[in-house]
Amino acid sequence: MCNVCGCGDSHVEGVDHHHHGSHNHDHHGHSDHNDHHHDHAHSNVHKASNEQPVVIHHHYYHQGDVHHHVHYTLPATSHHEHSHPHHQHSHHDHASHVHHNHAHDSHDHHQPETLDKGDLHYGKGEAEVHVAGVSQRQLLTLEMDILGNNNKLAEHNREHFKANKQLVLNLVSSPGSGKTTLLTETLMQLKQQYPCAVIEGDQQTSNDADRIRATQVPAIQVNTGKGCHLDAQMVHDAYHQLAMNEPGFLFIENVGNLVCPASFDLGEACKVAILSVTEGEDKPLKYPNMFAAADLMLINKVDLLPYVDINIEDCIANARKVNPNIQVIKLSAKTGEGMDAWLNWLTEQLQQHQ
Repeated sequence: MCNVCGCGDSHVEGVDHHHHGSHNHDHHGHSDHNDHHHDHAHSNVHKASNEQPVVIHHHYYHQGDVHHHVHYTLPATSHHEHSHPHHQHSHHDHASHVHHNHAHDSHDHHQPETLDKGDLHYGKGEAEVHVAGVSQRQLLTLEMDILGNNNKLAEHNREHFKANKQLVLNLVSSPGSGKTTLLTETLMQLKQQYPCAVIEGDQQTSNDADRIRATQVPAIQVNTGKGCHLDAQMVHDAYHQLAMNEPGFLFIENVGNLVCPASFDLGEACKVAILSVTEGEDKPLKYPNMFAAADLMLINKVDLLPYVDINIEDCIANARKVNPNIQVIKLSAKTGEGMDAWLNWLTEQLQQHQ
């Protein structure tokens, strides 16, 4: 996970998002998603003994799309450290507080492991990540706080999904892998038989949600701003905007990123990693956490195989080095090759989760 800013996570220590009173939404959803105003909800959290206040903003736009802003600070954990607040203003005129902890003790500075040829590896510490001026112990504490709070709400989401007998899939990939094209083709073939809905994650724009809505399948866009992935809070808010209560499929198209989404449970049944043939066979080794967390790898754009330099069998072997149990389907959303295998996998998974 990225410990620099919590990756735009909507959870902060001391915030209990199981308490639905902190959300400005109705669990039955909004009946009119064509209203062109947006609600601006604030969740205020009073500061603890050594913390500053936290403000969480949820903006509900026309179509029910949600834009999250999270403003919070990290408490100093040592008398050797101090914080310098820097104030910025977004186009929504919200003050965004960014605090940088500066560790002055030399033993807090994480030294990378020096590899052959002088290469540096910063992922060998306790936290497996480096942030300038923050000790490994602080990073571990921050990670436990963020992921612990996130996982509580993910379980809450999962209870909703199970109660409604819905198969929820978290689609993860690099930008440009063909996720949205694959998803629109999938929905066109599924929607006649099963209720479907989509939660779309991107830093900005509603482009992908608009493409989904063009298929007549309901979709909610979640814009994460500077955040590089969806979290359980964002999915919770979007799910209640959708007001999907019948059995069927809920697809969560995550922000294009092969790093941070691997660590965040959204309450989904499965993560599905989509890898296009244009990306090369080494991606599962370069980004092992994502492929280790996925139940299925879709190798997309196989219609381009004559034009790219990739060995698919090596790609599959690399994925199974980090996840021996990962399933693999080769397909092309453009030509339809392999789509039957993908659709069969989906219906089998739905039956297993009902």
